[in-house]
Amino acid sequence: MNTFLSKWLSISFLNLFLVAFLGFILRYKIAYYLPLSNQKYILHSHSHFAFSGWITQSLMVLLVYYLSLKIGEHVLEKYRLLLYANLVCSYGMLISFIIQGYGLFSISFSTLSILVSVAFTIYFWKDLNQIKKKASSILWFKAALAFGIVSSLGAFSLSYLMANKISDQNWYLASIYFFLHFQYNGWFLFAGMGLLSDKLDFLIHERKKLYYVFFLFCFACIPAYFLSILWIPFSGSIYFLLIAAVIAQLIAWAIMLNILFKNKIQISKQLSPQGKTLLILSAIAFTIKLLLQSGSIHPALSQLSYGFRPIIIGYLHLVLLGVTSIFIIGYIISFKLIKVNKLLISGTIIFVSGIIINELLLMIQGVAALSYKAIPYINEMLLGAAMILLSGTLVMIISRKKTTE
Repeated sequence: MNTFLSKWLSISFLNLFLVAFLGFILRYKIAYYLPLSNQKYILHSHSHFAFSGWITQSLMVLLVYYLSLKIGEHVLEKYRLLLYANLVCSYGMLISFIIQGYGLFSISFSTLSILVSVAFTIYFWKDLNQIKKKASSILWFKAALAFGIVSSLGAFSLSYLMANKISDQNWYLASIYFFLHFQYNGWFLFAGMGLLSDKLDFLIHERKKLYYVFFLFCFACIPAYFLSILWIPFSGSIYFLLIAAVIAQLIAWAIMLNILFKNKIQISKQLSPQGKTLLILSAIAFTIKLLLQSGSIHPALSQLSYGFRPIIIGYLHLVLLGVTSIFIIGYIISFKLIKVNKLLISGTIIFVSGIIINELLLMIQGVAALSYKAIPYINEMLLGAAMILLSGTLVMIISRKKTTE
């Protein structure tokens, strides 16, 4: 078992536990009284640490490991400092946001986190160019890195607005959604698709189609941002470009599903049964996400959905938990990048069950909100879902502890 992966992925699972713990605290404070805690500060800590400490940290580790397989294990030492730097920034944000919200220390750690990402991008991009065998995965990774840097413009814009006390709601929301869009539809999605495409590289007869999938998603990524800000008036030409982006995404995903279905027997031989199930669940969640995103192209539906907090939270959790987190865990288990035991599988099952229950409850709450109806004990039920998520991550951590003893 690779010691590099064992160490760093163990840290990632610990970070996932901390994300789930903060999520539980947030839900507890909504359902019951919790003094001496600021809900908004904890929310900022929860979201920033989820992005940087869990997802970005995990993807960086997996990308570095991919690189070591292509050009040699000597690169592992090269990226060790950057991984530590991202970890320090992540924990800095975790603590400082809880204490002060948006303040000197939290903004400083956020800025340093972006600088670490820039450094990682420069190093990784150069090392990708050393890979002699060209494949679609390289394009996915380069686009992922580029979109990750682009997303930082949203964070800088938000900091500028807050520093200058500019309270324009449209600019404020546009900056937030800019960051979110290019993170989960750019950096997260393209990095994940790069990892997947690399594993599908043995399907020689499908390589051309894999390139089609990349170019369609890449074309769609930038204009698809406007789906998040349809309440802001813009020209008809942008709207038509937006429609083209939605169609491109649907075609790209249909091609990918066709590749996976046609070659399911060959692909199944490469995956563990549990990992295969997780990747299928992630694909189902991504399909739902694309359909919801496509439906929001209608301005009235977009304004309606973005006007209700449960719908927004449900959509974000669908992407970050249902699509991205399940994919990362499924990828790790599928290719046995860490030692897989019964306890890890049990923890994963509990965690995924929590995701499904959480999404169903948020969907029910969101639909009820559209008609201004309250669901009895919904906050308590969501707290229960958060407890299940937390329990699953705890079991996964215990499983990692047992493998290292």
